[in-house]
Amino acid sequence: MNQTTLVKIAERLEGLAGKLPEKIREPVLRELIPLKQLFLQQRRPRFLFIGSSKTPMPEIIDALFAPDSHEGMNVTLTPVHRWTEWTIPGHGTVSILDARDAGDSAQTQIQDDLRREPADVVFFFDDGESNLNETINVSRGETKIIGLSLGSAGRVTELEQALDAQPRVRERLLTVVRITERQSPETRRLMSLLTAELPNQAKIEMIRISRDRHAQVHVAQMLIKSTTAICAAIGAQPIPLADMPVLTALQVLMVSGIMYISGRERSLRGATEFIAALGANVGVGMLLREGTRAMLKFFPGWGNVVCGMVAGAGTYAIGRAATAYFLEGASLREAKQTYLKSRRKRPRSALPSHE
Repeated sequence: MNQTTLVKIAERLEGLAGKLPEKIREPVLRELIPLKQLFLQQRRPRFLFIGSSKTPMPEIIDALFAPDSHEGMNVTLTPVHRWTEWTIPGHGTVSILDARDAGDSAQTQIQDDLRREPADVVFFFDDGESNLNETINVSRGETKIIGLSLGSAGRVTELEQALDAQPRVRERLLTVVRITERQSPETRRLMSLLTAELPNQAKIEMIRISRDRHAQVHVAQMLIKSTTAICAAIGAQPIPLADMPVLTALQVLMVSGIMYISGRERSLRGATEFIAALGANVGVGMLLREGTRAMLKFFPGWGNVVCGMVAGAGTYAIGRAATAYFLEGASLREAKQTYLKSRRKRPRSALPSHE
């Protein structure tokens, strides 16, 4: 499923949302924002490297972003001190501007690149040999900073104290990490921190690179929450049958998004087959929701609310089952049990509030 298809679906959803009653139109459009940022405006994370370190870039990329990769990385060659793309095979791509030990003559070019494409996170490197009081020079701004120590364990404390001593650095400092080897606990903690701190547009690529389970589940929950809220709002509208294609498309997109977060490729067909395997096919969902709507037609207002809750509960249950299967390692049988159990629960914030 390519980006063009996703954009067309998003545009159709926005068009439909624009026709909803005013009191829920804005909440629904607000729920579409994180979905667009995560999957439509997706881009590579951008990291600025500064400080003092002679460690070659391939070794740094290996240690930080490719601890379990056995293939050589692909790099788009560009002039030194410019944004450069590093591809970790089978995972993803990061953009890095390596300004370590850059001389005065390179500063103009570096600043031009940063104005054009601002860094998401600044990494300050310490090789354990330089004078910290003389070498720390972090540009002004709001970009978060991470200290990376390549020296001894005691050097971590020194680097943390030196960074903390500067007020304009202290308020932006996320952590100081010692990089020693691949797959170290510190490296894994760093990957989790990056995923949490990066803007939504760069989260998905970082999650695919890090394969951080906690981050995968966190973003899956965001996806489920937003999709559930939108489906509940649409399902609550008095338009029998006409909204079924929209609800079905949203549920398929949600499952394909969870598949993509897990490291698989986006696939509408794969998502549709998974939903069918759960027994949550379109016919069952339509009969359940429209049967409920028919029974409640004598209760104006409340009947539509309950129908919206049914649509939201079904979407939530499908999302929970997909999370269990694609991210938590559950079997298909266990995923079905999760689906049935989740249907009986009322998802929190199922209907977006206009307040």
